[in-house]
Amino acid sequence: MLILVLFLFLAGCTSNRSEEILGSAIVPVSVSDIAGNHSIFIASTRKRSDDPSKVFDNERSGSLNFARVNVTVPREHKTGRIERRKRGSSDDPAKYFMASDAVGYPGGPQFSQALSADIAARGDRVMVFVHGYNTGFDAGVYRAAQIVHDSGYPGTAVLFSWASGGSTTSYVYDKESASAARDQLEITLRLLAQSGARRIDVVAHSMGTWVTMETLRQLALTGNRDLGGKLGDVVLASPDIDVDVFKSQMQRYGKPQKPFILLLSKDDRALRLSGILAGSRPRVGDYANASAELERYGVTVIDLSTAKGADSFNHTKFADNPAMVQMLGQHLREDDGFASERDITDRIRQVTSAGL
Repeated sequence: MLILVLFLFLAGCTSNRSEEILGSAIVPVSVSDIAGNHSIFIASTRKRSDDPSKVFDNERSGSLNFARVNVTVPREHKTGRIERRKRGSSDDPAKYFMASDAVGYPGGPQFSQALSADIAARGDRVMVFVHGYNTGFDAGVYRAAQIVHDSGYPGTAVLFSWASGGSTTSYVYDKESASAARDQLEITLRLLAQSGARRIDVVAHSMGTWVTMETLRQLALTGNRDLGGKLGDVVLASPDIDVDVFKSQMQRYGKPQKPFILLLSKDDRALRLSGILAGSRPRVGDYANASAELERYGVTVIDLSTAKGADSFNHTKFADNPAMVQMLGQHLREDDGFASERDITDRIRQVTSAGL
């Protein structure tokens, strides 16, 4: 009964947004009204939608699908925010994040060819964003674009969009969808490594960290855990993973040459609910003893508990806290030679201690 009440409470807190990503009549604006234009490459385990305005829906696909979506960021954008059009509002790129174009690819070879050209033009670097629970395709695309824009990431952006149900009551469906996506994320990472990428950074959030860790574990079992030396930063933000499961994953992966960055927050209300659903088992993303118990596995633990979040659940601080997302971007831009983790750790801790 308690779980049902919590679900109903969370469902009441969500907004009733359309999952359309392509508007029917975009308002024409001048170049000066646009703050940025970003190409987001998509590898997805979602089915293609019968509604072309949605591109992909929330159902699982039996195969990996590929696309590219161009997203514009409005001039009045504020760092850490995703300005979304509400139902009934005009498709105005001067006010809202808007998808200006979507291109589908029939298969991996065509997707790889398009990727290779973009990778070569952007310094041979790729960032893969793996979204979390309760994320529709449109929300994942806009979050990826916001992270790229606000962080100033210079490389190619790839969204791995697994088949989340996009609702607060689809937790079990999402968990199973995440598990089903492990092999496809592995295929995606290998494809990126073969498409000319010199370095592949991974930023995963919430339940997306489960998909990521399972995939890295699989790579370790094949004897190629770092993609031939191309794996760069691995950022695990608010991991929705049982602590004991995470320890097991890290033991199988082995201590990484470069520590994974683990961003957690003890006031993460979304993970508190997840822990209740898991039988009061602690999640990595809000684990009080993380530094004492997890750093020996090869992770750098950064506590964001004192940092401000933009949502009431404190679950997306890595992206919606302006100082955090900019600092993450600075690290990704500067850390081209696998620089010391002390730099990023010290800078982030200065931000959190200031309560920003």
